[in-house]
Order: sequence, then structure tokens, then C-alpha cells
Amino acid sequence: SLVPQESPLEHLEHRLNPWVNFVIVPLFALANAGVSFGNFSLGDLTKPITMAIFLGLFVGKQVGVFGATALAVKAGVGSLPSGMNWRTLYGLSLMAGVGFTMSLFVAGLAFGEGGGMLEQSKLAILCASAVSALAGVLVLIARPSTSNS
Repeated sequence: SLVPQESPLEHLEHRLNPWVNFVIVPLFALANAGVSFGNFSLGDLTKPITMAIFLGLFVGKQVGVFGATALAVKAGVGSLPSGMNWRTLYGLSLMAGVGFTMSLFVAGLAFGEGGGMLEQSKLAILCASAVSALAGVLVLIARPSTSNS
């Protein structure tokens, strides 16, 4: 039987895929969002707006995704997909806090350009995305074999 051979272009595409997805696209998104790292200070991390946005993204996304799914399963309206367990669902709910481009867009609309609150919100959004990604990866890497228990 004939074994399909990968063309040089397909080989190059497969080799570049991780770099594009995990480095180039996030850098492009940050650049297009107008994020500047020069205006941040450690004191900004404890300001009320920074904490509120961080907690809203990091905790709120978890509670929303995991909570709504758990309620639907417990109410009998839905069920976990085949091969999914509660730990995996929790890891995925952590990952929901990663999406920062829309949050940055909304912050720009809410606070306008050039304000201190916009810079604080950008810091909170980026921190929440990074913490969500790290926590989600740690939970998903440590997950046991899949079962609906």
C-alpha cells in the first residue's frame, strides 16, 4: 500500500506550528492591544481595580465555567463528555481565564486611553491570564486517568 509522504511545506508547517501558536500569536496580540510594560509598578498589584479585575478573571471564570457545568450535570440537564472527569473540567475552567484580548478591548472602552485605571486593568488582565494558564496546565498535567468520577 502507498504511504502518503509529507511534503516539505507540510513538514515546515508542522515544525512551525508550536512556535506560531505559543509565541508569535500571543506576541502579536499583545502588540496589537497596545500593552506597554514600562508603566507598571509593584504597587499597582495591590490597587483595588487591579485586584477586582484579577479576581474577576481568575476566580470568576472558574466559578462560572465549572459551576454552570456542575449545576447542569447535577440537575440532569447535561452530562460530562466521554473521557471527561471533574478534575479535567476544573483544569479547563482555569484555562478560561487565559483569554486576554477581549478583556483588554473592554478595558479600553471602559477606561479610555491614557488613564491610570487602564494601565492597572491591563496589568490585572495579563496577570490573571498568566496565573490561569499556569494553574490550568498544572491541574491538567497532574490529572489522573479519565473517568466520569
